[in-house]
Amino acid sequence: MPPAALRRAWLTDLPVLMVAVVWGSSYLAAKEITTTRTVLGILVLRFAVVLPVLAIAGRRKLRALDGVRLRGAALLGLILAVIFLLETYGVVHTSATNAGLIISLTMIFTPIAESRLRRRRLPRAFLAAAGLSVLGVVLLTQGAGFSKPSAGDLLMLGAAVARTVHVLAMSRMKSVQDGDALSMTSVQLGGAVLVFLLLSVVTPGAGGTPWDAAGSLDLGGWTGLLYLSVCCTLFAFFVQMWAVRRTSPSRVSLLLGTEPVWAAVVSIALAGDRPGLLGLAGAILVLLGTAWGRRTAETAPIESSVIETPIEPVSRAQAT
Repeated sequence: MPPAALRRAWLTDLPVLMVAVVWGSSYLAAKEITTTRTVLGILVLRFAVVLPVLAIAGRRKLRALDGVRLRGAALLGLILAVIFLLETYGVVHTSATNAGLIISLTMIFTPIAESRLRRRRLPRAFLAAAGLSVLGVVLLTQGAGFSKPSAGDLLMLGAAVARTVHVLAMSRMKSVQDGDALSMTSVQLGGAVLVFLLLSVVTPGAGGTPWDAAGSLDLGGWTGLLYLSVCCTLFAFFVQMWAVRRTSPSRVSLLLGTEPVWAAVVSIALAGDRPGLLGLAGAILVLLGTAWGRRTAETAPIESSVIETPIEPVSRAQAT
């Protein structure tokens, strides 16, 4: 590759890699500012910052959305709300390292679910990669010895399944296909925030109202909240929209796939997570298995429709 082309590729890749880094760090950031009693309130506050910016940026295309696309995006917003709730409650009850690595199983679950829907077989290499990843999660959740997975681990596993449902719904629902990414994202996030707000009012003791959450945050807490809003959501969304026009979706997806690596690095370096020998072995197996599975799925015709679409900013504009 000529030096000029190499330099242009690097200038495109670097912001995308930064998205993977901030996504990886977001698990620790969310864990630092959220408790079981403030989950709903924190989610409302976080996206109250994001939604006005998205709505203003995409106001023209938002007004042009027809009823069919609005209903489709609203349905996806309900699924998105489930993802956010599972991830945020999950990260409160497990380590940031475990959260970041377990959620990466979405890269394994999605091709498997797609193959079942299309009634086609996946390559044996992919099934081996999936088995490696699952074994890695089993070891990861054990830490220094064998025990039951924590509630947080199971919630993160549920979030990975919910993410898979969201990706498949986006790829198969005719009502949202060919829709503008910015306006569809705004509607989905708006629907999710409405769910959080209603739940916080109906069950205030379950996850806190926005006012309770706001009162629980000190200066460091507000800094963390703004970091999640501005860096992990707005920055991530607009970088993906920018990068996918300048490079291939597969390249964007590959760079974003390094997220679990950064989750582990940040959590071990800054939070002092100590997964133990079993946990460390599990983390390595998860990373190897998901990377192997991603590469295998990219070459399998069964998954071309999903893998070739960049990780959509809605479900991965970081719920946590």
